[in-house]
Amino acid sequence: MILHAETALLPDGWARDVRLRIEDGRIAEVTTGVPGPGHGVILPAPVNLHSHMFQRAMAGMTEGRTAGQDSFWTWRTLMYRFLDRLTPEDVQAIAAQAMVEMAESGFAAVCEFHYLHHPVGGGIYADPAEMSGRIAAAAAETGLGLTHLPVIYEQGGVDGRALSGGQLRFGSSSDTYAAVLDGAGRALAGLPDAVLGVAPHSLRAVSRATLDRVAGMTTGPIHIHIAEQLAEVAEVQAAWGARPVDWALANLALDARWCMIHATQMTPAETTALARTGAVAGLCPITEANLGDGIFDAPGWLASGGAFGVGTDSNVRVSLAEELRLLEYSQRLQHKARAVMADNRSTGRLLWDGATKGGAQAAGRRAGRIAVGEWADLLALDTGDVRLEGLHGDAVLDAFVFAGRDGLVTDLWSAGRHIVRAGEHSARDAVADRFRATLRRLRDAL
Repeated sequence: MILHAETALLPDGWARDVRLRIEDGRIAEVTTGVPGPGHGVILPAPVNLHSHMFQRAMAGMTEGRTAGQDSFWTWRTLMYRFLDRLTPEDVQAIAAQAMVEMAESGFAAVCEFHYLHHPVGGGIYADPAEMSGRIAAAAAETGLGLTHLPVIYEQGGVDGRALSGGQLRFGSSSDTYAAVLDGAGRALAGLPDAVLGVAPHSLRAVSRATLDRVAGMTTGPIHIHIAEQLAEVAEVQAAWGARPVDWALANLALDARWCMIHATQMTPAETTALARTGAVAGLCPITEANLGDGIFDAPGWLASGGAFGVGTDSNVRVSLAEELRLLEYSQRLQHKARAVMADNRSTGRLLWDGATKGGAQAAGRRAGRIAVGEWADLLALDTGDVRLEGLHGDAVLDAFVFAGRDGLVTDLWSAGRHIVRAGEHSARDAVADRFRATLRRLRDAL
């Protein structure tokens, strides 16, 4: 396959009249100065580094005030009620819809932090990895790249209390989890660019013994929720005598394989030390705002050389541009200044470079750059849109992130698979029909 772009963002900067040759899903050749009919702008497409796809079906359903102060914890109670109704067929239909929306938004792959393993009330399916198989099937249908992260979830809190209610669908013994992980690997076997990782859910939900051995469970990436909520910080500190990030720094062999999700509750010293481990900060600004998590210390993280990427987490709204925009806007609100993250350059370019590099690292995916040997994770923008009229180079990224609209991504390739054309995913209608039927049944039951 041959692609042409009037301009493309290469590792050493913007280039004109770029010709790309793609073979077996990878970029085989990059040549500049070769005019040809094609696309106005081609960019490396980021990875969505954190998602719980089943929550896409809850979008917009938890915005009413409950008794007292509404919070992450009251939202979680409603989420548990919702998931008590989900079947494996529902999960596949919802995941496919989320993947279509991710692709149309500009994400070429997703890291699915997957903790919904078991039937309602606990137990296991005949195939312990039934739910992982459903996620893999959705990826096969939609063509979106997948890093699958089966979640270890063992206890209801740092004190080791037993799981109850909706949490029973997440919990696994060591043997059951091993079967889930093994089955997930088999489910991914038919996806040529899929990656298998592991995810201890959080310090509150996993035993110390499991945390000690987690890095040896796979050779792939390791993701964990860390320091998302003040109550979580207080619970860990009371039980273990240290704040979550401080405890992780002292007790886990953190390195570039790790992705620390949220990390919204860190001291300056924790921010500096965690950034220097090489771990990626997995930021989900829309969900963090929706749940009232707090604001990540981006200036401190970047000053310490930290890597970052963005994800859609609860999928209350799936928008690559909005995740990047809100990441910067939250900093402006916090610091009462403009262009807080940019460091004397284009904010859009900094956000794009960070998201593509950090997302690829977090996914264990050789992508994020238009370079020979990388997966062809690419997107094209609608340069005929009035919002991009007359803009070139980094100004295109600034306009896409801060002044764009839904639908500016005209085409998207995931490992060379051309899955979005003229702004629409090739499976959009069929996937949406199944999703609508699933929504009607679920919402009628609530």
